[in-house]
Amino acid sequence: MSNVPNSKVSPAEREALLRLLKVASSDTGQSRRVANFLLAWWNAEDCGKFDITDAWGLDTEIADDMITVFALAVRSNSYPDTLGFADEFKKVVRVWRADLAKA
Repeated sequence: MSNVPNSKVSPAEREALLRLLKVASSDTGQSRRVANFLLAWWNAEDCGKFDITDAWGLDTEIADDMITVFALAVRSNSYPDTLGFADEFKKVVRVWRADLAKA
């Protein structure tokens, strides 16, 4: 995971994002939903597909992390790769959007 400190990302935001990336990179019932959320931030045109009602099927802790990361995306006015998380997001793309990972 990214160890690059970034002044735009608070410690709480970083931890929330890392937890979501871990969920999105695995194969649980909630992984697809979290991956869709994160990838809509990464590249909404090619990877987007987040239905807000998907949050209804998430554990409260995961939903809270998503709220934190959404606030980070809005506040920082930045894509995750510019915040030091390119490698982690590329891994999620490989898992959930394999056709795009080859391009």
